[in-house]
Formats: sequence, C-alpha cells, structure tokens
Amino acid sequence: MPHLASRYFAEGPRVGIRHFTYEDGAEFTARARESKSLHHPWLFPPESPAAYAAYAGRLIEDPSKAGFLVCVKDDGGGIAGFININNIVEGAFQSGALGYGAFAHAAGRGLMREALDLVVGHAFGPMRLHRLEINVQPANTASIALARSCGFRLEGFSPRMLFIDGAWRDHERWAITAEMRTSG
Repeated sequence: MPHLASRYFAEGPRVGIRHFTYEDGAEFTARARESKSLHHPWLFPPESPAAYAAYAGRLIEDPSKAGFLVCVKDDGGGIAGFININNIVEGAFQSGALGYGAFAHAAGRGLMREALDLVVGHAFGPMRLHRLEINVQPANTASIALARSCGFRLEGFSPRMLFIDGAWRDHERWAITAEMRTSG
C-alpha cells in the first residue's frame, strides 16, 4: 500500500494542524453555531457562509495573518478548534498575536493544549518568529490556563484594550519568546 502524505503540517499524538481553506466553511460554521454558549462573551467566530468566507479570506490571503485548524486525528480529521497568529510583524520585531478557540465537542479534552504547542513550535521554527503574545480577558480562566500551560508568562495588564461584545474590555498580556521555549 503506498504511503499517503499527511494532510497536516504538524502533528501530535491526537491532533493535526493544517491551514484554513474555503472548503472548511460548512464544518467550521456548524461547529461555531454549536459552540455559541461556550464562546460567549469571549469570542465570536463566523457562523454564516459569507462571514466564514471573509474570515478565512483574511487568514489565507493577508501575509500579516496565519490561520490554523486544529483537527482530531481519530475523528477523521474533524475540526476541533482554531488558532490564528494575527498582526505578524517581521524585521527586528519578528512577532505575532495569538487568538484561539475550541469547539464545544472538543473542549476540556487537552486538544487545544497539544495544538497550541504545535503552533508555537511552527511559529518559532519555519515561520522564524521570536515572540508570541496572547491577550486574554481576566475572567477567561480557561484561556489563561491554556496560555500558562504552554509556557506563556504574564507580562502585564491593559485596561480597555479591545472592543469585544459591544464594549472596550480589559486584557491580560501573556507572552513567550523563542528563548523561553528552548530553555523551558
């Protein structure tokens, strides 16, 4: 039997990471609708085909963004969540800002921990970034626990940082550098 190349650019024991495609819209939006109560009030992934096409288009076409789908290997590659690197700046900064979300059917299973570790490795490896930052609302304890478990350190607090769900929200700033990852 011939060997089939993996559809993932990074794999762990349970998840594979791959880039967004326009063809993922139906599954992604169905998972987003199923996960509305899990995500509110923290994030609002696209729930309609048009919103997904615009969202995916930015991640696919804008060089200052990179979007990754977290897929469960023993579920036929079903989408479990997403991790995006936004605001990628090259040159002397070599940095990006992470955003992520699990879908309800996959939440609490450690899949995002495995996936975030893979994406951080990809960012500090092939993408040649030096620093990643995660901005988290202080009450989002699950997101803070994920950042901490992947080696991110709390660097500060930014009042009224991002406009989310109709208001300017405070955020904690968590970050990791390539050196922190190799020494940890």
